[in-house]
Amino acid sequence: MGDVLLTVHNLHVSYGPIRALKGLDLNVKKGEIVALLGANGAGKTTLLQSISGLLQPSDGQIFFKEEEITGKDPASIVKRKVIHVPEHRQVFGTLTVIDNLYLGAYHHYRTTGKRQIEEDLKRVFSLFPILEERKYQLAGTLSGGQQQMLAIARGVMAKPEVLLLDEPTLGLAPIVAKEVLELIRELNQTLGTTVLLIEQNVVSSLKIAHRAYVIAHGAIVKEGLAQELLHDHQVREAYLGQSVG
Repeated sequence: MGDVLLTVHNLHVSYGPIRALKGLDLNVKKGEIVALLGANGAGKTTLLQSISGLLQPSDGQIFFKEEEITGKDPASIVKRKVIHVPEHRQVFGTLTVIDNLYLGAYHHYRTTGKRQIEEDLKRVFSLFPILEERKYQLAGTLSGGQQQMLAIARGVMAKPEVLLLDEPTLGLAPIVAKEVLELIRELNQTLGTTVLLIEQNVVSSLKIAHRAYVIAHGAIVKEGLAQELLHDHQVREAYLGQSVG
């Protein structure tokens, strides 16, 4: 894998008296899919929101390509091509599919130009053909799986160097969830998109990831290659419900 794109060092985040992150450290290298594992409330979403500027850390540092971005506003982080696709899809339901996609390119439209935007759109449609079929349909009328694909595709239109994905298969039927995760793998392999992924299905996320971190009570408790963690006894007991025996 390539150089380190994203570094989180000694990050602390609190909600009032509640400490959500307690000195968390991690890094993501160019071209990787890195999975974040942990129970509900472990601090996974808080971490992504801190990276994307939605939350302000009380201490610690976040670097993107060696530039500190700690505490910067979300718009400036998007301009650096660190793109956050939050949980619960959050598409613009009263706009068409294609308008949602154009909004993804909003921050770089003037510098990229219309011709390149249209090329990007063709690339997105090649990866998500169902969206081309529904491009003039209101986003709010899409199925749950199609809305999730639209949310990810809108993120891709922003030309991410790092894509932060928070529970992309939440609430989806197993067959649709599998399709979404395969699309994430394809984004990584075809476009070289670097991904930091929170995913409820631990086995599936480890199968597409290169590395993974386990978060508990706001801190990293384990890290390693995804395939190694997939066969790790502690991980299997904690997240897969399988005793070692």
